[in-house]
Amino acid sequence: MSTEFFSYAGTVEVGPRDGLQNEATLLATETKVEFIERAVAAGVRRVEATAFVHPDRVPQMADAEAVMSKVPRRDDVSYIGLVLNARGFERARDAGVDEVNAVTVATDTFGRRNQGTTVEEGVAVCGDIVARAHQAGLPASVTVAAAFGCPFEGEVGPRRVAELARRIADSGPAEIAVADTIGVGVPSQVTDLLGRLREATGDLPLRCHFHNTRNTGYANAVAALQAGVSWLDASIGGIGGCPFAPGATGNIATEDLEYLLAGTGVRTGLDLARLAETGRWIGERLGSDVPAQLGRVDAFPRRTEA
Repeated sequence: MSTEFFSYAGTVEVGPRDGLQNEATLLATETKVEFIERAVAAGVRRVEATAFVHPDRVPQMADAEAVMSKVPRRDDVSYIGLVLNARGFERARDAGVDEVNAVTVATDTFGRRNQGTTVEEGVAVCGDIVARAHQAGLPASVTVAAAFGCPFEGEVGPRRVAELARRIADSGPAEIAVADTIGVGVPSQVTDLLGRLREATGDLPLRCHFHNTRNTGYANAVAALQAGVSWLDASIGGIGGCPFAPGATGNIATEDLEYLLAGTGVRTGLDLARLAETGRWIGERLGSDVPAQLGRVDAFPRRTEA
């Protein structure tokens, strides 16, 4: 695959947030911070560090402020806080995040279960969060969740998602992401949707968030690269899922994605060996084997000559 058309900027590490939020084991704040430290040491430069949500709804994120108070601060590392409403934004701002990520869902049923909003209400909330972020001098991204399918309403049409993205773009976010929250998309759908999003949002950077529930996550990542996506989300170890989406399993694994990218000729600056070791490490802390493959086998050596 040629890389000359890629606008790929890098990988967003979402393990500390989306990775941990669906795990039954509640980790100590210090362990979460070490997870982030290990990711940064492996070369990650954008980290979704935590979520500022109600602790009764997502107890795994109850220590968001404590995590942010202890993460390693570096000029070349940006920490993202996920927020779902104005209160969450205020908490994230006060905790010192570098970016916020707001979320709207592409269907009413899942939106109500995930964050208590319909699609229309979610778009309005995201617009408010983006405006607040502008006032605070923080970059704000908006993720459209369940962009390929909903566990309650079924397949989501790309026209609907593109129209949502167009409306969200009007509020002025720094980036729009589309999430295959339950892992139902296939590469042809990714190509189609990203083409529509480009028409709807112009030059606004696009990000993709894939889950590997049906073993299409990595193929979808390649399709997104070919379509010119700027960023891909991934989770060290491939851990994660959505607690409000029945059957949703983990994200694509950062280490497995890095092996794919490196073999394709895309340079990310990530250290594959450190990523794989961290995947094993977090699995031990969670008390379970992680889905990632690169912690189980060695990376295959590649010749540098033609």
